[in-house]
Amino acid sequence: MTKKDHTIKSEETSAADNKHAEKAHYKAELHKLQIELVKLQRDIIRKNEKILVILEGRDSAGKDGSIKRVIEHLSPRETRVVALNKPSDREQSQWYFQRYIEHLPSAAEIVFFNRSWYNRAGVEKVMGFCSDDQYEEFFAEVNDFEGMLVRSGIHLFKFYLDISRDEQKRRLESRKDDPLKQWKTSPIDEKAVKHWQDYSAARNIMFARSHSPFAPWMVINANDKKTARLQLIKGILSRLSYADKDEAGVLPDSSIIFEYNPLYLENGMIQA
Repeated sequence: MTKKDHTIKSEETSAADNKHAEKAHYKAELHKLQIELVKLQRDIIRKNEKILVILEGRDSAGKDGSIKRVIEHLSPRETRVVALNKPSDREQSQWYFQRYIEHLPSAAEIVFFNRSWYNRAGVEKVMGFCSDDQYEEFFAEVNDFEGMLVRSGIHLFKFYLDISRDEQKRRLESRKDDPLKQWKTSPIDEKAVKHWQDYSAARNIMFARSHSPFAPWMVINANDKKTARLQLIKGILSRLSYADKDEAGVLPDSSIIFEYNPLYLENGMIQA
């Protein structure tokens, strides 16, 4: 083996060792946080509390995988994931928020909305699936609606997974070659890339018009899926009180997860 070959092999070995160490660290950290989630759920059940977590983001932002890690060890009887299909003709004739109401958490429940009523502020607006009047009516009502939820005793959390344009392209391309992800592919994928700027503009308006003191938007830099999952869990745990809480262990990284501020659109913390 030449000196050059030896150097290349050493570099490859070192990279593999680093990757293995990173994977081990992620699994250990995830395990600790999942224990905290079980502690939290035990307290939620004991106190009959109601938790609603909204997860939004572009196509391929990592919503499915993030929710999967959060609920992995939670009680299926008190944990629900809501991912609604496009509305039926009957639902389209109803008040916009009506079909979401039946899925809200009851006492002792944690409910995750994998996309939510904010479809109207995002994909429906960009793809022309709603009228301008329907769009404006949504924003005229959404803060009052969420205020009613909070006043009724629901702990409401809104998270937006933020990824770069290049990362979205890479993830959408990888779906095409992965037989286990074929169910995720759709004609909307190509349009998501084509309408990147339109989705950015719609997202920015959504933040500006629906960020409130009682229901703030939390943004997570999700270019690294594993880091985003850990920070999402910490974002939930850190904002709730429960018995035997590891305060230091659930402290989020404010450079990865942070409350929306319009300044972050200018300094690059939120993807343009």
